Amino acid sequence: MMFSCQKENYYKDSQPAANFTSKVPLSWNRLFLEVERYTPGYKPPVSARTSGYIGLIAYEAIVHGTDGEYRSFSGYFPGLELEAPDSDLEFHWETALHAAYEKAFQLFFPTAPAEQQFDILSQSNDIKLELRNSVAPDVYQRSYAFGKQIAQDIYDWSANDTWGHEGYHKNNDPDYTPPTGIDLWKPTYPDFLPALLPHWGKVRTFAAQDGDVVGPPHPFSTSEQSAIYQEAMETRLLVNQIKQGEKEEDYWIAEFWSDDCPILTFSPSGRWISITNQLVDLEQLNLVKAVFTYAKVGMALSDAGVKCWGEKYNHNCLRPIDYIRDYMGDSEWNTIMCPDGSGGYYTPNFPTYPSGHATFSAAAAEVLTGIFGASYTFVDRSHEDRTEFRGAPRTFTSFHEMALENAYSRVPLGVHFQIDSDAGTALGTIVGNRVNDLPWKN
Repeated sequence: MMFSCQKENYYKDSQPAANFTSKVPLSWNRLFLEVERYTPGYKPPVSARTSGYIGLIAYEAIVHGTDGEYRSFSGYFPGLELEAPDSDLEFHWETALHAAYEKAFQLFFPTAPAEQQFDILSQSNDIKLELRNSVAPDVYQRSYAFGKQIAQDIYDWSANDTWGHEGYHKNNDPDYTPPTGIDLWKPTYPDFLPALLPHWGKVRTFAAQDGDVVGPPHPFSTSEQSAIYQEAMETRLLVNQIKQGEKEEDYWIAEFWSDDCPILTFSPSGRWISITNQLVDLEQLNLVKAVFTYAKVGMALSDAGVKCWGEKYNHNCLRPIDYIRDYMGDSEWNTIMCPDGSGGYYTPNFPTYPSGHATFSAAAAEVLTGIFGASYTFVDRSHEDRTEFRGAPRTFTSFHEMALENAYSRVPLGVHFQIDSDAGTALGTIVGNRVNDLPWKN
C-alpha cells in the first residue's frame, strides 16, 4: 500500500521540500489570477474560498517533506482525515505539489472558459514534462499519485461544506428577499441586481470563530449633525471633486485598488494573491516557504469573505448612493466605480457594512506581516502598464499601510462610508490573527 498513517517526517532518500524553488507554486498562483478572472460566478468570496482550499491542498502535498518543521492539519480540522505517505519510500515533493495543483484546478474550476481550460492543461503538461525528465519513474509516479490524492481528499472534504461548495453556481438565491426599511440595503441603481451571496456567512471557516463580528454601524439618521450624514457628505464630496478633475491622488488610489469590474481584472481577494506572487518572486522563497505563505494568505482571505458577508447581511446597511439620493436631495448622484464608457457607473449588489475590500486587506496584511515583518517596503506592481485605468505602481512601507489605503479606496469611489472601511479593517485583523494562531509548526 502506497500510503500509511505513519507520522514520521523522515522519508527514505527523499530530497527535502525546502531544497526546491518556488517555481511550481508561483506558476500555479499566477495562473490562478487569470482563471478566476474569467470564470463566471467567481465573485470575491467564492474566489477567496477557492484560494483557501487550494492553499491547503498545496500545503498538505508537501508538509511531510519539511523534516518535521510544519504540521499536517489532518485530524485538526473536523472531518479532515488524510493519509500520510509511506515514510519507507522516496517522494519527490515538487512532483507531488504539481500534481496537487493540477488536480485542484480541475476540481475547483470545472466551468472555466475554454481558453483558461487550455491554459491549465498547457501549464500542466509543460511542468509535467520537465519533472518526468528529472525524476526516477517510480518516484515520479508515486509522488504524482500522492499529490492527486491529497487534492481529491481535500476537495471531497470541502464539498461537505454545502453553503460554500460550488459557490460559483450560487451567486444569487431566487428565494431570498431582503428585509425592508428606510435604513436597509436594497438592490441599487443602475442595475438593481439581486443580493450577492446572501448566505455566505454560513460557509465553513478555517480559523475564524462565531464571535468574530463587527460592532454596530452608525445609527440611522437624516440629521445633518449625525455621524452617518457627515460620512455620506464626505463620500459625496470626494466623488464630486474627482468628477471635477480634483483629488487626483484619491482617484488614483480608488482605481488602483478597485479590482471589482468583472473581467477587467482579477477579484479584490485575488489582488492579495497577486501581491503574494510578487513577494514570493522578490524574496526568492523556497518551495516550503512559498507554499506556507500561499496557504496562510488563502485561508485568511477565505475566512475574511465568510465573516464579512455574514456581517453584511446581519446588519443590512444601505449603500451611500441610496442615502445620498434619498435623504440628501441629490437624486442624480452616482458613484465612479466601473465606468462603462458612456457615463454609466456601478454599485456592488450587497449591503455596505462592513467593507469587503477592507476585510480582505486587513486579513491578508496581518498574515503577511507575520511572515515578512512589520516594516516591509513594497512596491505593488499588480496593474503596472494597464491603460484602462491608473494602475501605476504605488510604494508602501508596511502591509498594514497597504491595507488601510485599500480600505480607504472605497470611499472616493462612492461605494462606502468610512465606517464600513474601519469596521472591515478591524474584522480582517481579527481573522488574520486567527489564521496566524493555527498550529502550523511543531
